[in-house]
Amino acid sequence: MAAVIERGARDSRSTFAKIVNDERNRSIFWQVIVFGLIGYVCWYLFTNTAANLEARGMSSGFDFLGTNAGFDIAWSIIPYEPQDTFGRVYLVGLTNTLAVSLLAIVLTTILGFIIGVLRLSHNWLISTMAAWYVEIFRNTPLLLQIIFWYTAVFSVLPRPKQSIDIGGIGLFELNNRGLYFPEPQPGDLFWITMLAIFVAIATVYFLAVWAKRRQLTTGERFPVFWTSLGILFGLPIVVFLVTGSPLAWSIPELKGFNFQGGTSLPPSFLALFFALVIYHSSYIAENVRAGILSVSHGQTEASYSLGLKPGWTLRLIIIPQALRAIMPPLISTWMTVVKNSSLAVAIGFPDLVSVFMQTSINIGGHAIEIVAMVMLFYSSVSLIISAALNYYNTRVQLKER
Repeated sequence: MAAVIERGARDSRSTFAKIVNDERNRSIFWQVIVFGLIGYVCWYLFTNTAANLEARGMSSGFDFLGTNAGFDIAWSIIPYEPQDTFGRVYLVGLTNTLAVSLLAIVLTTILGFIIGVLRLSHNWLISTMAAWYVEIFRNTPLLLQIIFWYTAVFSVLPRPKQSIDIGGIGLFELNNRGLYFPEPQPGDLFWITMLAIFVAIATVYFLAVWAKRRQLTTGERFPVFWTSLGILFGLPIVVFLVTGSPLAWSIPELKGFNFQGGTSLPPSFLALFFALVIYHSSYIAENVRAGILSVSHGQTEASYSLGLKPGWTLRLIIIPQALRAIMPPLISTWMTVVKNSSLAVAIGFPDLVSVFMQTSINIGGHAIEIVAMVMLFYSSVSLIISAALNYYNTRVQLKER
């Protein structure tokens, strides 16, 4: 009997030792401990904050979004009046931030690709100028560039009566109050033209897919570029003319001391936009250069031996392979553009941080809720950009058999 008891105790100790020494079990144990500590910290912060708010007689919650804001905003894409609610203020800051960020992302990517390719040019002058561009703007703080563009460029432009007529046709006027340009005023049937644009884009996409499959099957190239160009412009123009040209333009005209009609972009928008584009394009340029250099030089020599010209080699052979190395840092740069747009508060541009996280907190309080909403916005945008470009990255990466 004693031997049986001793053997059972030895087996139980052996089983316990196996459980303790198992790496997977230890990992689960420490994860439970960490999650428990995080949960306790969150619970403590929540209860402590609620108690402090109650002790000071401060209300919490998001009911304040329905109350009147009572202050004006200098510039907004969507209509806004001082009698609007704090919820409307949030939408104004959100749309302003998205507008400058998306425009900056598009031009940053285009300019960065161009500068990155020019850095590899065989022309000494071009490659040197591109290198200086990257080194100067990449190593200058973004905030300093924003302030420079605002105070040393756009704020010292002439007054409206001495505006700079861009293009010399009287449609684009630049002065110290911003850039004035025509504003489209769509008619009742303009939605048909917009529908034609979406149909043209979808047609071009399916045409490109069909042309690629056709080339892989038969080896014959289809003129996708010129055909797509004709569809993208031809179909909407035809629909636009058939529906009676349902689009009018409001032209800016100088009346008194300022321009009337049209629409405008304030100097703070222009300064932030140019600073974001120039600063981040220098990073994308280096990513593009590194991505191109990561492709074996044998690919270039092989394409030359097949009779391809340098331009075709770069577009059809080098760039598609380099995208696998370019896309990951490009994702990070795009997210950085959105987050760095919050520096607009330094020059008074009414972005989300300026009008919602500063002015709204000073007037209406509710700092915790407002900061949480701002954090949610930037986190959501970053996650959406990351998810979209990661999906593209998985589509173009090499597939192992």
